[in-house]
Amino acid sequence: MNNVSADMDYQETIRAAAQAFIERHQGEHLGDLGQLLSRTIDHLVESFEVKESFANHLVHQAYSNVLAVIGRQRIDLQASAEMTVVISDPIRGLAWSVPVHLIYEHLIAAGHGKPVSPAT
Repeated sequence: MNNVSADMDYQETIRAAAQAFIERHQGEHLGDLGQLLSRTIDHLVESFEVKESFANHLVHQAYSNVLAVIGRQRIDLQASAEMTVVISDPIRGLAWSVPVHLIYEHLIAAGHGKPVSPAT
């Protein structure tokens, strides 16, 4: 039983490292998910000396967790203003104020925005 527990702790530690790596580097790979996941797998293989197939499995679990976190974040329209957007995570009880100019500079100007008709 101790071996099973130790294996689960080890897997959880490596998966958490993969998730942290993905969260830290996802902004560098906005248009190329495959490159981000491949880079994360390489990181686990090099840093933790795990087999590539095992790293691949844990990276995909970690990315699923990242998607779950992303999926629960919302724009708080009542707290947002003309020049700032407030993004909240109701599960964790956190909120972040982001200046609109940063959204423009880092996402829209970089080609990651979808053009829509101007608001009237």
